[in-house]
Amino acid sequence: MTLRELIKIIDATVVTGHEKLEAEITGVHVSDLLSDVIGNAQEGQVWLTIQAHANVVAVALLLNLAAIVFTAGTVPDAETIAKAQTEGVVLLKTGLSTFETAGRLFMRRQ
Repeated sequence: MTLRELIKIIDATVVTGHEKLEAEITGVHVSDLLSDVIGNAQEGQVWLTIQAHANVVAVALLLNLAAIVFTAGTVPDAETIAKAQTEGVVLLKTGLSTFETAGRLFMRRQ
């Protein structure tokens, strides 16, 4: 599935990375613990979280994640957005709960 397809499934809005929406994703990782993401997420995955500070961008870069999806109406602050733009990290946001976001993606897995 591409990021563009994912956006439709979870009713997401693109915060940064409009130019990367044709990227294929390899899976989804759900966690709000940075150490868990560093230890368990895989390259090319989308990360679902409510953590919206600049450190999430560093983690996404470290693992070469396809995107960070902020769930439950979480909105990243200006510093996080600026860092993501500078580093080329895709940020998405959705009003859906983390549970519903993960559920929709689970049901559409290929």
